[in-house]
Amino acid sequence: MAEAGVNPVLFEQGGVFIHTTQGDAEDVLLGGKVQLVRKYGSEYIEWNPLHVSDSEPRIEQPDKDWTVVNTVSYRKDNVGAAGESNGKPDAESVVVAHQPTRRSHYSMHCKLNDVKTIRKSKPTLGWSYLVFKLKDNVSMPPLHFHEGGSDKLMAEIKKYVTVATTPTDKRLMVVTPNNCDALTQSFSELQILKETSQTYAHKFFQDPYTATLGGFSKVTNFLKDNLLVNQPYSRPADEYAELMPDMAGLGLTMSLEAEHGYELIMQAKLGPRPEITRSDPVTQEEWKKHIDKEGRITDVPQLMKRIFKGGLSPSIRAEVYQFLLSYYPWDSTTKERTEIKKRKEEEYFVMKAQWRTVTAEQEKRFSKFAENKCIIDKDVVRTDRVHPYYQNDSSSHLEILNDILMTYCQFNFDLGYVQGMSDLLSPILLVMDDEVDAYWCFVGFMDHIGVCVNFDMEQDGMKKQLLDLNKLLQVIDPKLYSYLQAKDCSNLYFVFRWLLIWFKREFTMENILRIWEVMWTGEPCKNFHMLMCLAILDGEAEHMQKEDFGFSDILKHVNDLSCRIDGDVILARAEAIYLQLSEYKELPHVIKEIIGTAPASEENGTTTGTESPVSESSIEVLAESEGEQAAEQEQT
Repeated sequence: MAEAGVNPVLFEQGGVFIHTTQGDAEDVLLGGKVQLVRKYGSEYIEWNPLHVSDSEPRIEQPDKDWTVVNTVSYRKDNVGAAGESNGKPDAESVVVAHQPTRRSHYSMHCKLNDVKTIRKSKPTLGWSYLVFKLKDNVSMPPLHFHEGGSDKLMAEIKKYVTVATTPTDKRLMVVTPNNCDALTQSFSELQILKETSQTYAHKFFQDPYTATLGGFSKVTNFLKDNLLVNQPYSRPADEYAELMPDMAGLGLTMSLEAEHGYELIMQAKLGPRPEITRSDPVTQEEWKKHIDKEGRITDVPQLMKRIFKGGLSPSIRAEVYQFLLSYYPWDSTTKERTEIKKRKEEEYFVMKAQWRTVTAEQEKRFSKFAENKCIIDKDVVRTDRVHPYYQNDSSSHLEILNDILMTYCQFNFDLGYVQGMSDLLSPILLVMDDEVDAYWCFVGFMDHIGVCVNFDMEQDGMKKQLLDLNKLLQVIDPKLYSYLQAKDCSNLYFVFRWLLIWFKREFTMENILRIWEVMWTGEPCKNFHMLMCLAILDGEAEHMQKEDFGFSDILKHVNDLSCRIDGDVILARAEAIYLQLSEYKELPHVIKEIIGTAPASEENGTTTGTESPVSESSIEVLAESEGEQAAEQEQT
């Protein structure tokens, strides 16, 4: 047992630096050591520099909590819980003496039970770092382990608190004090667990993620992140699952961890929104004028603008879609397209034969194939069955829909099939009415238009779109954004389905064909589909605020909009929003990047002027810290 006035050092690691700046100097490294110390019956994390510069102010230390470790000389070796170094026990344990001393103003410490989260560095960096964030949302300076030891420190910390990695960010660890009574009381107050709170708390410490997930069957990550990140208030997953049943069926997982990346943007005072008039669709006669004698499509930029303003006549959709979705190059001749079609047909049927010749015995040993086949079978029989094209159970169209999706799995092994893809294929097959043509147009929609990012297992594409949409809404309609914040809906999870399958379930079939062909042009800007989301919200904002809709009311109202929205009205409003943004001279740079109006040099990351020579790890830490602070200010 340690003597009175002496604190045992449970762990010590030298070669731990903090990165800082002094005046106009470049990035400065301050070397020191980190310790895990027990005092006052609790564990503390402490970091102190090796030497105190004469230029630093002398600080009197009446409080022994801040006493510098001055009885232990710097050593590269770790000191374990029993005072061991390199596996050999010392004659006596390393201790921290309670005595007044001079302390560097860079020294720092915190109580281990006050730590909220710990963020690790990226594995690709030259060394590791740890960032400790406290429960009052104050972040300690990053500790850079230039000589290793971060893993050993984490292993020691886990002896005294529960540390669990969040499922949405493998570098973020949430710290929970080993206080079973307090946790039990918290679970009891939640009243959402079927098991007794004491049993659940025990299971939580044994396996926190499995235990947390066990009580919820839908949208599990949403609630798990809320329990772990310990936000002031969060909506239970069951509320989302009940009010937004389609989301669970689409294979989505939602995480409030993404909300930490939201960036608070200065509210811009935009100019008046212009009135927009839509044009008539491109007719067959107009389309023919763009085809030269060899079959090439001419004046493509002008044609794209024309399609954006009016869409296409139904009679020419099948032909034009093959160009919009990169089946054929715009500059290909009629003869070249004949050759391309022949080659594409052969390629398609080779891939189709591959999966159709898989035997039952092979399928037993090919779990990914069996899983894709099972999900596709279930999805196909419930895709657009109210439409005459798919209404008949014996229709060959359902079989073709199934075959195209299975063949796409053979084409894209990594992605495979994800629920929601059938929604994207159905309108294309309806228009093309040809298996091979529909398949390659679907591939173009997924790969060239880029919708495949929506189905990434890590959901990075969906998270980024939600973050960007959040930023856009702050600028376009700050009042609506504040209202949604007050109603716990500023995360915009209720637009997941809009983004995932490009509004497929929000509009009628004719409307969605018009909307898709317009958005496939890439006009008038990048991410026009996000402006479509804003246009829909803009049309409902006054009604929601007037009726003072709460959380549940907003979600139900959004769901009830399905197939009741006028596509042309939304297209015109979205175009008006774009013009409103593009004409504002002081538009925040981050918004310019989202809609693609930032100068090319800025979008590529090129900057002018003198760049700071700070290290890559310092830049990464500062960027993450600023993002988290902005998110917390937003929540406040």
